Amino acid sequence: MAKIIGLPKLSPTMEEGTLVSWTKKEGDEVDVDDLLAEVETDKATMEFRSFDRGVLLKILVEEGETLEPDVPVAIIGKADEDISDLLAQVESGAGKAPEPAPKSGTESQPEAEPEPVKSEQAPAEAPEPAPAPSESASASASSGGRVLSSPLVRKLARERDIDLRTVNGSGPHGRIIKRDIESYTAPSAPSVGATAERRSPRIVNASSMRRTIARRLTESKQTVPHYYLTIDVDIAPLSEARKAMNAALEAEGRKVSLNDLIIKAAAVALRRVPEVNASWMDKEIHYHQVVDVSVAVAIDDGLMTPVVRDADRKGVAEIAEEVRDLAARARDKKLQPEDMTNGTFSISNLGMFGIEEFSAVINPPEAAILAVGTLREEPVVVDGAIVPGRRMRFTMSCDHRVIDGATGAKFMAAFKTIIESPLTMLL
Repeated sequence: MAKIIGLPKLSPTMEEGTLVSWTKKEGDEVDVDDLLAEVETDKATMEFRSFDRGVLLKILVEEGETLEPDVPVAIIGKADEDISDLLAQVESGAGKAPEPAPKSGTESQPEAEPEPVKSEQAPAEAPEPAPAPSESASASASSGGRVLSSPLVRKLARERDIDLRTVNGSGPHGRIIKRDIESYTAPSAPSVGATAERRSPRIVNASSMRRTIARRLTESKQTVPHYYLTIDVDIAPLSEARKAMNAALEAEGRKVSLNDLIIKAAAVALRRVPEVNASWMDKEIHYHQVVDVSVAVAIDDGLMTPVVRDADRKGVAEIAEEVRDLAARARDKKLQPEDMTNGTFSISNLGMFGIEEFSAVINPPEAAILAVGTLREEPVVVDGAIVPGRRMRFTMSCDHRVIDGATGAKFMAAFKTIIESPLTMLL
């Protein structure tokens, strides 16, 4: 018997998803656990697999549509089965899909866990431009005023610096398709001396990830009493330690970065000042017995914070490999929810952009986040003489409900000692 298939909730925190692409087409045979589509959630692009077997009789949602969980997306049944009644239910809005039963031998989905807050420092590209009200945009706009296009088309448009509002879509309902981007010719620029038209602001629909970032950042700044501690550190000893490590690892084709060493140093400092490795949970303070460091990774849509588990127990080379893997999967949106939840402390590094110092937003329920500035080469005074120096500034944002000023200062002192004497990581 044919049945309506709804968009599943692919992660505990998923409130909506964008159907990026169908991997099956109408008329295809479908078996249990077959990949039906890829769905972009607030955290990653995830696989939508079938809970049923049969034939994909009807696709109800086009690629690029953003939906809430359980919204009907397809109908599966027997070949040539009459589905007119089901289509009528969908049209009337009465055809909400039943929740799929868990597959045999699998566990039920875990309860929702706190989402990581994305730091406010990462730039984000807006994924979906909306047209200004004009005749030129009407060919590619739906009744809702959006430019109809898939994530792939929006990616191609960004790469080619094409304003989607100027593209005439040749797909269904004026949808812009890949062919339209490939054949696009930019409107001719006004001649020299002509009066340039004043253009209205470009309006975009925020992605699921960007809306989650906005909500969680607002919650953090409104409900968490932040205060900030900044130290200036001699980074030369750590730089020399890195150089020696990379010389030893060169034969294996591996290397470590300063950021990998900073993660390790922070993890060791958290072991020495465990009061900072804590979380505010309603009316309780949870002092964690593990050191799981969330590392901020910038992607097009915002910022993701994958977690390096047991960072205090891992070697720097192992941390380096894990961070590279997590960062690559974050940029490909292949991280799973368990890769990004239950961190105990966060690190955000903007040094590669030349930022000398900044204050990051705390990632609740964590009680602190360490902001890393750029490496500065400048003259310093040593034993009364001016010599070349290498310095970095670190700023820790603290939740005052958990970390008092003296406790935060104690952590920063321990961290400074480890950075300036890297061998103490081994103690």
